[in-house]
Amino acid sequence: MNHLPLIIKREYITKVKNKSFIVMTFVSPLIMVALFAVVAYLSQLNNDKDRTIAVLDETGVLSDEFVNTEHTTYTILTDTNLETAKELTKAKEDFGLLYIQKSNDTLNIISEVQFFSDESPSIGIMTSLEKKIEKKLSDTKLFNNGVDIKQIEASETNITIAQETFTGEKTSKIDSYLKLAFGGAAGYLLFMFIIIYGNMIMRSVIEEKTSRIIEIIISSVKPIQLMMGKIIGTSLAGITQFAIWVLLGSVLMLVASAILGINLSELQTPQQEMMTEAMQNPEIANEIQLGLQSFFNLPIANLVIAFMFFFIGGFLLYSSLYAAVGAAVDNETDTQQFMMPILMPLILAVYVGIFTVIEDPHGTVSTVFSFIPFTSPVVMLMRIPFGVPIWQQVLSFAILVCTFVFTVWFAAKIYRVGILMYGKKPSYKELYKWIKY
Repeated sequence: MNHLPLIIKREYITKVKNKSFIVMTFVSPLIMVALFAVVAYLSQLNNDKDRTIAVLDETGVLSDEFVNTEHTTYTILTDTNLETAKELTKAKEDFGLLYIQKSNDTLNIISEVQFFSDESPSIGIMTSLEKKIEKKLSDTKLFNNGVDIKQIEASETNITIAQETFTGEKTSKIDSYLKLAFGGAAGYLLFMFIIIYGNMIMRSVIEEKTSRIIEIIISSVKPIQLMMGKIIGTSLAGITQFAIWVLLGSVLMLVASAILGINLSELQTPQQEMMTEAMQNPEIANEIQLGLQSFFNLPIANLVIAFMFFFIGGFLLYSSLYAAVGAAVDNETDTQQFMMPILMPLILAVYVGIFTVIEDPHGTVSTVFSFIPFTSPVVMLMRIPFGVPIWQQVLSFAILVCTFVFTVWFAAKIYRVGILMYGKKPSYKELYKWIKY
């Protein structure tokens, strides 16, 4: 009699009714949203801080470059010396004093610029001040050498090579980044899912083994059915938990934004400010528009279907190994010697995907690793957005399924012996003997 559906149901209900599972399901989104909200709120407070910077320019040629911004005010000091300027700045509790010493040679100004402040200024502030001075000094050098700056600006030429496939589909450089982002997110999600819920399966097997419940269950259920039931039941519980995290996290994020008054669309970080400045460049804006167009031209149906198949196949493959490890040991401490061989292919897949797919998604290394079953779920998911022939996807998945079947058989051999073994730390030699039984 096939007891697999009953085992799946039992494992699923046991997991979702577990107090720690319920607590973590609802507490984890609260913690994550709270951390994000606090960071966003503090970042907003930090960015809203108004600063006044005093500028003492003894050269008299750089003062015009310091124009007030939304949160930074520049006070130009004149007819004073450095010591008086320092005292005045401290008395007014200004953020700092920028001192540009007088020099007869424009080249020497570079080494005669100092910034005085009580607290260490951020990299962003110092970079902004340096850029202002650099631009003015560069223009001054060119002017002193008899170079017409307007002619140089007029002669600057930016080239953007248009990309188009032989079928007439327009692409762009940003298109590659969008594809890499999708593939990377898919691969990373699978990696985290295996780590989190694979360990859950392993702990479940260890718990039942140490409580001796497994001895009663195994009398009426085949070991392979029990192992598959645990894998599938725990996987369904994990999917349920993940879905609740996404839904509850989204709702909590909106609530936290409303309570703390955080406008996520207006929250400005240094990276966002750089993106805003870049968007003002018509050429970059056009690139982004092409990238968005390319995103909508992606084979969404192929990506979603492939993601589901490779995600499920990869998770089941590694879950069977986690279940075998759980059956082989008596406690989690003894699992360390067996975890490294399982995690190494998974870690290798992530690094291969990141460092080879971005360079050449159709290269030899990327292609080979997308067919190796222990790395294909991650690498193939990263390659698919760049256009992988259907026959390669089917072949890779077929190899993955065959390997999963073999791994289940292999793991079941260990499982059926290991779940009844107590008080002895297994070695690789012992596991080999169990497989031969």
